[in-house]
Amino acid sequence: MEHIYQYTWIIPFIPLPVPLLIGIGLLLFPTATKNLRRIWAFSSISLLSIVMIFSMKLSIQQINGNSIYQYVWSWTINNDFSLEFGYLIDPLTSIMSMLITTVAILVLIYSDNYMSHDQGYLRFFAYMSFFNTSMLGLVTSSNLIQIYIFWELVGMCSYLLIGFWFTRPIAANACQKAFVTNRVGDFGLLLGILGIYWITGSFEFRDLFEIFNNLITNNEINYLFCILCAFLLFVGAVAKSAQFPLHVWLPDAMEGPTPISALIHAATMVAAGIFLVARLLPLFIVIPYIMSGISFIGIITVLLGATLALAQKDIKRSLAYSTMSQLGYMMLALGMGSYRAALFHLITHAYSKALLFLGSGSVIHSMEAIVGYSPDKSQNMVLMGGLTKHVPITKIAFLIGTLSLCGIPPLACFWSKDEILNDSWLYSPVFAIIAYFTAGLTAFYMFRIYLLTFEGHLNVYFKNYNGKRSSSFYSISIWGKEGLKTTNQNFGLLTLLTMNNKEKTSCLSFSKNPYQIDGNLKKIIRSFITITDFDNKNIFSYPHESDNTMLFPLIVLILFTSLIGFIAIPFNGEGITLDILTQWLTPSINLLHSNSNNSVDWYEFVINATFSVSIAYLGIFISFLLYKPIYSSLKNLELINFFNKTGTKRIFWDKILNIIYNWSYNRGYIDAFYETSLIRSIRGLAELIYFFDRRIIDGIPNGFGVTSFFVGEGIKYVGGGRISSYLFWYLFYVSIFLLIYYFVF
Repeated sequence: MEHIYQYTWIIPFIPLPVPLLIGIGLLLFPTATKNLRRIWAFSSISLLSIVMIFSMKLSIQQINGNSIYQYVWSWTINNDFSLEFGYLIDPLTSIMSMLITTVAILVLIYSDNYMSHDQGYLRFFAYMSFFNTSMLGLVTSSNLIQIYIFWELVGMCSYLLIGFWFTRPIAANACQKAFVTNRVGDFGLLLGILGIYWITGSFEFRDLFEIFNNLITNNEINYLFCILCAFLLFVGAVAKSAQFPLHVWLPDAMEGPTPISALIHAATMVAAGIFLVARLLPLFIVIPYIMSGISFIGIITVLLGATLALAQKDIKRSLAYSTMSQLGYMMLALGMGSYRAALFHLITHAYSKALLFLGSGSVIHSMEAIVGYSPDKSQNMVLMGGLTKHVPITKIAFLIGTLSLCGIPPLACFWSKDEILNDSWLYSPVFAIIAYFTAGLTAFYMFRIYLLTFEGHLNVYFKNYNGKRSSSFYSISIWGKEGLKTTNQNFGLLTLLTMNNKEKTSCLSFSKNPYQIDGNLKKIIRSFITITDFDNKNIFSYPHESDNTMLFPLIVLILFTSLIGFIAIPFNGEGITLDILTQWLTPSINLLHSNSNNSVDWYEFVINATFSVSIAYLGIFISFLLYKPIYSSLKNLELINFFNKTGTKRIFWDKILNIIYNWSYNRGYIDAFYETSLIRSIRGLAELIYFFDRRIIDGIPNGFGVTSFFVGEGIKYVGGGRISSYLFWYLFYVSIFLLIYYFVF
């Protein structure tokens, strides 16, 4: 055991050779490096597999009951200041290491095919490998300074990967937005670290926990200052885990490639904020105000993320807001002191959301075979529908991930989310009501995504035989006429299909009918299935299932999503009621002085589970009512006919639906508020300062210079070279000054 722990320091550095060698190769031997690019992908996956095996052994040691292991060495010593580097192995570290490596390996395998036609293939794998190094260094850090270093490296990798396609202005703006927003949190984190060091005199976790707790208990430190320092530490977690109000960067981060969204912005980097709060929970737990603040921010984020996901059209942005909401659940659990529930949901959500993001990537990959590379079209759920027959494996994977996130047993997220919901009743009934309501919203918007993407038939306007416009798409059903107007705009790229056999035009629709594409579009399509119409000499393309290298990670994640929740099911053996997760977390739980009872009341569990699952099914049922595929014209839809009746009901429902739609589609107006109150005001202040600097600060010396120039120019014409004239003017000015002095003074 000691032998394994002694070499744990090498874990973060195992993936590091790949980005270093890729960078050196591109500088010295660019052609050879690019020709051997698959070798670099294989090397990256192989090295990360070694880390995974190492992490598995450490996890087994932790489950078997070994104590926490820490090793540090001095980096610099100066008088009373000592800075040490090292590594800390405890249950939290082993959980995060396992999570990072397993998800990262699957994402890299997936990326090999997904990014195969991208010119930045090598750059992508270099960034991803360096991110994995930084993330592993973060979770194994033994002190705050070391965490901050890797914290910034992780943020840098996120910046590079969000802006991976930096030639697109929207991607460049997204990475800048993520960078600036996270710098706010990072600055707060840095101030908090310095404040905690000023209080405790140490950066090491164990030392500062003990010293800080003693100072608080003995009332030997200013309590308000302690609250301020702890809050600043929490600000760093708020930004990194996209909690309100610093959540605005996460939806825009979806401009990066989909594998990045699956790994960084769903499973690992956004979980770094949760990891930081969990690591520092022994410090936070002695300050009730901070714990209340953590739970309050968590519950706001839970509800806000769910409401903002209701009307999004971009499939990845919808999943991003879902991620934000689920991270809020974890933060809520930590604020309530439910350490075990928070980490459990961190595990289950990571695998479920990675499955959903990779499934969405498979859908986008299929859509690009039809519309070409265009995120506005290939990621728009309004343009999807009827994909079930064309991408059956992706559909099954996405459905399982959706059911898991909805909290349907026996899938992974059911066990963890149900535990958080039960703990919320004990903490605050108000928080519990919001949490349960949001669970219903989660089921609603997740099945909205699923139904819009995979169910239905034609998602395209066409003219029928009688010349009247009809529609068989269903994405407008909840929003009525306003949704119809909005959808019309989104279908601007589609050509109306006339049925009079006099003309044929291009049509994009997901049915059994083929899809005609022109020659220019074929040049940018990655891969597609072609069918030749020899009579009309046309080439058609169908949506198609992804390759095996993209489907394999989906299948593995299906297994994780289906089975990982069972690690928290208590097992009975001669009166013992423990689960693997509790055994795994025992040292950390003891460190937090938790008095949790491991015994299980199965009757109470079934009652609570029935209530939460019923709410989830209610959300699914409403989603089916509003987004069930429509096979006839809109006038046959009874729900819309009900809303369109004249009278008070129509006006009331129109207002309610419009308010909900506008709130969700416009991101809760939070981005607009930041644009008005921060960006424009800062720009106005900058312009004012620029004017003051140019006209006042620079204007004064420049004015003296210009004045001196003109005075000199004027005086040079006065001089005539006669001494008598000089004496006259000299005596004249002296006389004037003497007269002024005499009469004034």
